[in-house]
Amino acid sequence: MKAAIVESYDHPPRFRDFDKPTPRQGEILVKVKAAALSQLVRIQAAGKHYIRTPPPFIPGVDGVGELKDGSRVYFAFPRAPVGSMADYVCVDSNNIVQLPDEIDDVTAAAIANPGMSSWAALTERVGFKEGESVLINGATGASGRLAIQIAKHLGASRVIAAGRNPKHEEDLLALGADQYFLTDTSDSRFLKELQQQFDIGIDVVLDYLWGSPAETIIKAVAGTTKRATQPRVRFVNLGSLAGTEISLSAGALRSTGLELVGAGLGSLTNAALMRSIKNLMAAVVPEDLRIKATAYPLSSVESEWNKKTDERIVFQI
Repeated sequence: MKAAIVESYDHPPRFRDFDKPTPRQGEILVKVKAAALSQLVRIQAAGKHYIRTPPPFIPGVDGVGELKDGSRVYFAFPRAPVGSMADYVCVDSNNIVQLPDEIDDVTAAAIANPGMSSWAALTERVGFKEGESVLINGATGASGRLAIQIAKHLGASRVIAAGRNPKHEEDLLALGADQYFLTDTSDSRFLKELQQQFDIGIDVVLDYLWGSPAETIIKAVAGTTKRATQPRVRFVNLGSLAGTEISLSAGALRSTGLELVGAGLGSLTNAALMRSIKNLMAAVVPEDLRIKATAYPLSSVESEWNKKTDERIVFQI
């Protein structure tokens, strides 16, 4: 079969031949139709993720495919070393979700991973309740944009979006954000604006950046005047685009109701992730959840791998 193959961590995958996998007990063979190039997949292919697979291997953690009976499914966690960027994968039968007919392959593949991140964080990690407010740190990327829409769909009373580029404000407000401000940690106004937001009330922080923006948010929680009336602030880390380490004051934890958790592979069970995906897919069409995506043939994987674009790259197989 044909596949995208990571032969070394320092080079994009190459389109090559690879042995077709054979399903084991409890697995299903899926004919792949589309697989998205996510930040997670890029990191894993570069050997920089905490779950590391030695080359040669096929990248891809999820995708859209077809079963032997012709039914369309979303699948996740194909058995290594054969990831989703291949003609066929073997997948545990529990890691498959039937797709609504209204969702096309490219949209389903593109929206699954970024949409699941906020859906699972809110519903599985912090017990989000209708009427609560959400701050999204790093709202301009695909995951952040979906987080705005998903938080609103789940009943958020207020969604505050924070990002590094002013040109995205109009788009993010159109997606449902109630307010947008810039994550400029070199400007003291960022901290003051955050403190004002926590004074109004923020229940959940979805953080895609970590690094200095996360430090500033934690300082704002510690500096709010409303700590006594709003004891809980659930901070969920979902990414580390601004850095993998932070400086954390012990006082910020002892003097506030701040709760720090993460949401990702390892902190959520596969069952919880698949439950989130199923609910997400059911909401895509009725709620008009949107993601920008561009499809390319898998044969172009080497040339398109490092392409810089605001749209989600999806490889069709």
